[in-house]
Amino acid sequence: MKKHSISLLSAIFILIVSVVVSNHLLAQNKPKTDSLKNVKQTKIVEVTPAVDVVDSVLINNPKVTLFKANGVASYYAEKFNKRKTASGAIFDNNKLTAAHKKLPFGTVLRVTNPVNKKSVIVVVNDRGPYAKGREIDLSRKAFMSIATNKNSGVLKVTLEILVK
Repeated sequence: MKKHSISLLSAIFILIVSVVVSNHLLAQNKPKTDSLKNVKQTKIVEVTPAVDVVDSVLINNPKVTLFKANGVASYYAEKFNKRKTASGAIFDNNKLTAAHKKLPFGTVLRVTNPVNKKSVIVVVNDRGPYAKGREIDLSRKAFMSIATNKNSGVLKVTLEILVK
């Protein structure tokens, strides 16, 4: 019985020593917090990526091609909101989309008002406009973001195609 108690005591002793040694080794490998006090903190003020953003469509360094210099733009009436477009998407007047008679769906356009130099980037997802003399129908959000006169329903625009 004395043999078993001695071996049990030695096992406990070895266990205690190993725990103390491992704690000591872990303490040595910890980074010292004093050395972090002198690190200069930097605050990022603004990040300006070199991309054009269309809702969630990103185009890095787009190639810009003039499509039409003196086009006439109008905007969708509110009655078309939540209806299906020719591409199958649901129209939303609060998104940056457009309708064009011939351009393929998914074409990304920069529409610029030459009077105030404001421009907006839209994605073609519908067909139209069907009124004579009009080149493009913009969503209300896109139209109002470039319009000089918010009470007008049409304006002259420059259309440029953005390609990846």
